[in-house]
Amino acid sequence: MGWFRADWPVDDIYALTGERLARRGVRLLLADLDNTLVPYGVPLPDQKLKDWRDDLACHGVKLFILSNNRHEQRPRVFAQALQVPYIGHAGKPKTPSFHRAMEEMGVGPQETAIVGDQVFTDVLGGNRAGITTILVKPIRLAGNPGRYVRYAVELPFRLLARKEAAL
Repeated sequence: MGWFRADWPVDDIYALTGERLARRGVRLLLADLDNTLVPYGVPLPDQKLKDWRDDLACHGVKLFILSNNRHEQRPRVFAQALQVPYIGHAGKPKTPSFHRAMEEMGVGPQETAIVGDQVFTDVLGGNRAGITTILVKPIRLAGNPGRYVRYAVELPFRLLARKEAAL
């Protein structure tokens, strides 16, 4: 079960301040795009997200989008508008894209975390890559019945992470 357990469950990305991440030794924050940073289909970052990125940077934490989106244009356009590096079609939970991002940014696993909304891609991939895993609640489930099924299957792992974090 350890592969599927997040190290740090939070409600949303805004609970992750640059100060909190830096205190934990995080210098690189890999972030899933859809349903983690913004709802599915939101084409560009808003000012609140840009301000959050700036807060991270002020504390020495670099944001990097790691998206499984199969349409290369989606993560590229979003990342360029947010002015952060990215890897699209990342293949999570496979680990090569995690290692490539760390190599590009010059940091090791002990200085890296991933934040995402899915246990079987973001958390599993992060745990396999040996980095800190942060699980957020999905921003919005509406629009795809398959998402409801996936999140229902993930529920025990979400509850376990929250229970262990409270201890």
